[in-house]
Amino acid sequence: MSAALLAAAGLPAVAQAQADPLRDQALTWGACTDLDVPVLECATFTAPQDWRAPRNGKTITIAISRLKARSGQAKASVLTNPGGPGGPGRTLPALYQDRAKLVQDHDIIGIDPRGTGASTNVTCGGFDFLTLTDPRDRSRENVDLLYDAAELQATACQVKSGEFGEVVNTEQTVKDLDLLRHLLGRDKISWIGYSGGTWMGAYYATYFPSRVDKFVLDSNTEFTTTFQEIFDEFGRGFQRRFDVDFLPWVAKYDSRYHLGTTAEQVRAAYEKTRARLAADPIPLPDGRMLNGVLLDLVLVQAQYSKWAFADAASLLSQLNAEQKTLTALDVRYPDAPNATLYAITCNDTRFRGGREFLDREARELGAKYPLVGYYQILAPCAFWNRPPLQLKTPTGKGVPPILMVQSVRDPATPLEGAQRAHNRFAGSRMITVADEGDHGIYGFGNACVNDLVESFIVDGKVPPRDTTCPGEPLPDPTAMLASKKPSLAHGWL
Repeated sequence: MSAALLAAAGLPAVAQAQADPLRDQALTWGACTDLDVPVLECATFTAPQDWRAPRNGKTITIAISRLKARSGQAKASVLTNPGGPGGPGRTLPALYQDRAKLVQDHDIIGIDPRGTGASTNVTCGGFDFLTLTDPRDRSRENVDLLYDAAELQATACQVKSGEFGEVVNTEQTVKDLDLLRHLLGRDKISWIGYSGGTWMGAYYATYFPSRVDKFVLDSNTEFTTTFQEIFDEFGRGFQRRFDVDFLPWVAKYDSRYHLGTTAEQVRAAYEKTRARLAADPIPLPDGRMLNGVLLDLVLVQAQYSKWAFADAASLLSQLNAEQKTLTALDVRYPDAPNATLYAITCNDTRFRGGREFLDREARELGAKYPLVGYYQILAPCAFWNRPPLQLKTPTGKGVPPILMVQSVRDPATPLEGAQRAHNRFAGSRMITVADEGDHGIYGFGNACVNDLVESFIVDGKVPPRDTTCPGEPLPDPTAMLASKKPSLAHGWL
């Protein structure tokens, strides 16, 4: 019976193709008017606000970028993610513009995930509990203030972001990514994800295993566990990097920084400076106060890349010499990435424990790892009104081999968690980067890693077994002034 006869009979023409406005979208590429990155072009697409009800009329915008294949005829698309979670990612493809083998026949796609960047935003109203008070102070009054602030953070994020905030999570985001894959005209996609981007890549592979081509996960979260467990490892990772790499490096260049000729002397200078700033903060030109907490956060951010050591050491040197003329420090995160971080981590995580648990944990981790162990970034999740969400578990079953890259002293995603994820994710291969602590390796100058990753993505060569690459030596600070290398713009992961 024809569709016309079915219609005349009052019956649905089920065999007739139905228009799908989401899948029928066309990507319109043009200049990235809001980014100062001429090599990229940008576009947007529409996604359902809630993939559980994709046709209820509520939609969001996802902003993307593209570094076009040099050949002009891309054979594949590589999606990228800088982590966070919640980090805007449209500028990331520019990192690879000189990776000739990669970009010859691959389009490299950058994405501002739902919630952040130029995509539809969530917000916490600008509130950031993390810098409100010093978490080393475990007096009852300060502990109450700390967790009151964490509870207010949860409330601010959820009230200000409304119903959209409830659907900024991993499951919704990977479905946005798969819609993007379709709009790019690809049966399969490849992936380069750093840090929190390893979590997202592992979950995309779990939800859409038949769509996976070549996935590279660099600086790995323990994506087979929970965000609560992942963030609890920060203390260990940052303290190790601080103790093994940063403090001895500063001591080595005492003639430049005048903070001590041994690691312990530099540590003592840091503690002395921190205590003085806690008692007598320095006003900054942007209106903030440089106190002990802000000093900690500057030093924490510096642990991500050896190329940030010199600026952090110079600041510490200035402060130790009690110089009060300082420029504004770029250590705060724009509100949308911060809000997206909380939305994803708290919506994803069935958080265990309340105030007493948090207090006990902070005392234990802080005593072991004083640089960052007291800072409980995910404390607001203890007070989060979590919507119903049951994520699938990443196991690697049915997924083509993925390639993991991991430095041994990564501060934000420690080696131990990456190894556990590797062991639990079937078919994965790991490149371990020895004597290295940078967070983010591929594309940042390590020739051994660059070659192995590009042989995997471009040539399809899966390493037959785990392997090791040498790390890069810590730089001379005078050379750093002449050659600034790029690094990831980090949230926390």
